[in-house]
Formats: sequence, C-alpha cells, structure tokens
Amino acid sequence: MKREEIPKQYQWKMEDLYASNEAWEADFSKLQRGIEDIKKYEGTLAKSAENLLKMHKASDELNELAERIYVYANQHLHEDTGNAYYQGLSGRAQMLLVQLSEASSYIEPELLNIPEDVLEEMLKLEGLRKYEMYYERLLRRKEHILSKEMEELLAGVEEVAEGSKDTFMMFNNADLKFPVITGEDGEPVEITHGKYVKLLESQNREVRKAAFMGLYESYGKFKNTLAATYRANVKQAGFFAKARRYESSLKAALAGSHIPVEVYDSLIESVHAHLPALHEYVKVRKEKLGVEELHMYDLYVPMVGEADKKIPYEEAKEIVLKGLEPLGEDYLELLKKGFNEGWIDVYENEGKRSGAYSWGAYGTHPYVLLNYQDNLNNVFTLAHEMGHALHSYHSDETQDYIYAGYKIFVAEVASTCNEALLIRYLLDNSKDDKEKAYLLNYFLEQFRGTLFRQTMFAEFEKIAHAKSEAGEPLTAEVLCDIYYELNKKYFGDEIVVDQEIALEWARIPHFYTPFYVYQYSTGFSAAISISSKILKGEPGIVEKYKRFLSSGSSLDCIDLLKICDVDMTTKEPVEEALKVFESTLKEFAEIMKK
Repeated sequence: MKREEIPKQYQWKMEDLYASNEAWEADFSKLQRGIEDIKKYEGTLAKSAENLLKMHKASDELNELAERIYVYANQHLHEDTGNAYYQGLSGRAQMLLVQLSEASSYIEPELLNIPEDVLEEMLKLEGLRKYEMYYERLLRRKEHILSKEMEELLAGVEEVAEGSKDTFMMFNNADLKFPVITGEDGEPVEITHGKYVKLLESQNREVRKAAFMGLYESYGKFKNTLAATYRANVKQAGFFAKARRYESSLKAALAGSHIPVEVYDSLIESVHAHLPALHEYVKVRKEKLGVEELHMYDLYVPMVGEADKKIPYEEAKEIVLKGLEPLGEDYLELLKKGFNEGWIDVYENEGKRSGAYSWGAYGTHPYVLLNYQDNLNNVFTLAHEMGHALHSYHSDETQDYIYAGYKIFVAEVASTCNEALLIRYLLDNSKDDKEKAYLLNYFLEQFRGTLFRQTMFAEFEKIAHAKSEAGEPLTAEVLCDIYYELNKKYFGDEIVVDQEIALEWARIPHFYTPFYVYQYSTGFSAAISISSKILKGEPGIVEKYKRFLSSGSSLDCIDLLKICDVDMTTKEPVEEALKVFESTLKEFAEIMKK
C-alpha cells in the first residue's frame, strides 16, 4: 500500500513537531550558529559558577534543539525509507549532531579538571543545584573520560562508527526483498517484515513453513555480507570500550545506566536454571499441535486456533483502554489523547520502517510507529508502545530536560507492565475455556518470546563480543554455529532445530545497539512484579508507579525500580517471573484436558 492511500487519521502529525520543512531548516540554521557559540565557554568553566551555569543552559538548549531536528528528519524517513529527500535531511541531522558532539567535547574533561571541593562550592549557586545528579554521574565515570583532544577525536569517529548500523537498516528496510508465497486463502502473498509473524501464526502448516524458509533463504543469500556488517558493529563497540578503559564492551554498555554486570550474568543464570520449564512448554506445544516433529516454524501458531480472531485497530484501542483501567482515570485520559490527537502512525506502507517504537522530542508529545495487523499480538504492541509513550509524557511533564530522558533498562518496565495488565484483564473476562486457553497460550508466548528468547539473544551477544575481544574471527559460519547451538540448548530435544534458524542473528536490528536486548528480559520481570502488585491492590502502588513514570533519569535505574519495591540487583524479580511462567503452563495444561 502506498502511504498516500492511508487516511490521515491513521498517520502521525509530524506538523506538531515542525509545521513545515522550512521551519525545520530554520532551526537547523539556528543549531549551526549555536554550535559555534558553545565553543566560547571553553577554558572558562573553572573561573566561576556563573560561567558554569551559562554553559549548562546553552548546552541544554542546543541538545534539546538537536533532538527535535534529528527526530523530525528520521521519523519522516521511517515513513518511507526510500525517500531520498528525507534520507538527505537525516544525514544532515546526523552530521550536525556529530558537530555538536565535537564542539561540546571539551566540557566533560574541563569539568573533571576542577578540584572536587571547588566544584562542590560552585554547585551551591542557585540554578546549578539541579545538576548535582549530573555531576555525581560524571565523577563516577571520571576514569573513563579522556583528554579534550581524545574526546574530540572520538566524537568525530562516532559518525563513521554508525556506518554498519546504517548499512543494515537500509539493507533490511529498503533493499532486501522477500519471495511471494501462497497464503491461507490460496492467493499469492509477499512476505514482509510486518506480515512475517502473522504468516507464522497461520493454522496452515505449509504457509508457516513457506514463510520461514522464504525469509531465511533471502537472508542466507547475503550471510557473508551481513556477517561483515555485524562484525564491524561488534568491533566498533570493542574499540570505544577499549578507548575508554573499560574491561569489555559489555561493561562499557552497562556503565551508562550504572547496571552491575552481575545483573546481566544473573539473568542468564536464572533462565538457564528454568530451561526445563521451556522444554516442557515445547513438549506441550508438540502434543497440542498433534505433529510428529515440531519445527521452529511451529513456535508462533496459537495452540488453540479456534479462538484466533481478527481485531481491527479501532477495537484494539477499546480493549487497551479497558485493560489499563487499574492505572486510573488520569492515565486513561492521556491514553485517549494519544489515540485521538495524531501520536500514532498506524498501518504498514511501502518503504515504511518495520516493527514498532515510541519516540519523540522533549517539548512535544511522544510519537508511536506501528505496522498494525489485525491480531492479538498487535493489540499488545499498541499497549506496549503506549506504555513507552506515556512514560515519556509523564517524565517530560515533570522533569527538566537534563533528566527527562530515561534509560532503556527502565523503559521496558513501563511498556511490559501495560502488557501484563492487559493479559490479566483479557483472562479475567474470557467467556469460555477455549478463549481462556488461547489467552494462556498467548501469555506463555510472551514469556517465551521476551524472557527466554531475549535472554538467548543476550547470551549470543555476550559470546560474540567476547570472541571478538579475544581476537577470534566472527565469520558467518561462526555466528551461525553460536546461534544454532543456543537454540538447541534453549528449546531442548522435543523440537527439530531447523538449520535455517542459525541465520536469525542476521535479521535482529537490536544487535546493532550492543547489549540492549537483555533489558527486555529484566524489564519484563520487573513489570510482572509491579503489575502483580497493582492487580492485588497493594496500598499506594499505583501512586508509586506513577512516581516512577514521572522520575525520568533523576535517579539511577536500580533506585527508580525500588520506588515500586522491586530490586533488580537480586534474583527475586526474574525468579518470580519464571515461576509465573511455570504456573501459567500448568494452568494451560489443565484447561486443555477438559
């Protein structure tokens, strides 16, 4: 479908960010001038608290402006990744961000040269007090911040380092084409990113197999190129980690959110300990589907096919509103505002970026990109992304720019909490055993797809990066072997681990943001904990949760979750979530016996 064929009511209102491309150009020029202005504070920061405050105000203003410029250009590009005009705007915005980073590169090294006792006195100035957390985090990273010259050099290298990620995005969204297969109705259907999972949910096994084989055949033709692209991304992460004196790219990635590496390792250990439950789930799936051999392309089809139904977008909105009622009327009113006032780009169109996300810039409402298909999975995607959006809205409304943004570690809590509340609403309101079995199957799939699968992704990244750092080559064969063996370990002996699945690493966009995906698993676990407290009616929990949503990054991630009495430095939240999986599997098995 062409974008112009989609009704305006289902497109996001980019004019809320900039009324026109001309308005964007005006701010682009303003930022160019501002980049020159920020340089004038160089060498003056230690002279007075007043100079320090002026620099911070100027820096915040420029970064806020840069965010708007970058988001506008890229969201337009995501509407159609083949659009040459917005490719140009995106490239210019990226270049300007690099220039701003280079021009500001003196700031942190200069601040770190100020004696800490002098800095403490300076921060007593009215206006500077709000930067205390900024300075606490800065001093924490002191040993990893380099000289002015080195910071300037690294800032310039960043644009080059993004090359592998940009290459993959353009290849995956604009250039890669998948074959046409025969759909459920006997008609030809082209495999797309948006349709792939829907095809795997087909009750017709031949459709599932054709989609699976067709997709991986397409990636397989480019496996060496994709291995080279991914290898370059792994190497750039290793380069920056080493340059900043971190022991590994894993430690470097986690340091930004002040997450102990033990949290990452503990997640993998906890999931390993509960893999027998996943193996049991695979066994149950094999039995319920009634197949001699269960294959990887059988993992997404609902085990209770009769309960599957089409859910148009308008109906999806009403379901989400009902499901999130425990969060209170004020939350629901914001949700309606997002639904009705141009926050969401709903449907897939030719050239549109695949998947879904919530994004935006400080000072305007959040934006949500969807590629909505009429199924239950996409209803949950809507709830998930609006969880992100309302988290951003609450934080932007409450926090100054410097603390409004939040780390991904906590972002996934807001989104998956919405999903956990929604599944409980649907289960509590199911009309019969078949419908309940279908919903339990869906809930089990959330655990499999999020807690187990994303942890497997995290383990793949850990192995791949460690191999690279040890000087071992990351060829297509090596990457495929790592990934294939992990699938065998995670899914067990009750399934045929098809050789094609070894290529799945080649199609995961999040691998180009190293050590990102584990946060889906930790976030899911925290969300299960918080949503359980909300559903039990624990006194004060809704208010605590909204305080968490409104806190941005004003506290460290671990401390933000402690607002809701969830401590991710312990194994407890992950263990609790895995026990819920086990009890849900038991409930599903029992209801299927009726």
